[in-house]
Amino acid sequence: MKFPSIGVGRIVLIGGVLAIGVVLGSLTVKTTTASLLDKRSEDTTNYSKNESGQTYGSAVNALTAEEKPDLMEAYGEGGVKGYVRKKDLAGEDPKTPEEAIALMNKQIAEGPKTIPLYKEDGKTVIGVYKTGVGKVVENQKEER
Repeated sequence: MKFPSIGVGRIVLIGGVLAIGVVLGSLTVKTTTASLLDKRSEDTTNYSKNESGQTYGSAVNALTAEEKPDLMEAYGEGGVKGYVRKKDLAGEDPKTPEEAIALMNKQIAEGPKTIPLYKEDGKTVIGVYKTGVGKVVENQKEER
């Protein structure tokens, strides 16, 4: 079977068109990805502010500690909905896996820590929140 002769000019033209398509497709993917990341960043850091200038809201979409609000939404003892201070939750940052294991064992031995649960003003204490205790809370009323 004999194939028809295409010619060097056509090969160069087809190769050029394919290269341009790859470059434009790559730019489109990068632009779309950057746009989505910017949108996600705006969504996670666009928190309300109280009279003291503290940000408050849900930290569920925050990927880093810096993206979390000053007052994070939480359910305290008895299912009371309020906010805990980010600085109250902040703990030691282990530098090695061994330090992380030791810190985890220490926290398990000491048991849960109780911290205040606030209204969004960051001043009015409305309950307590126990760290290290996880349970699903369903059908809670909005209490503010």
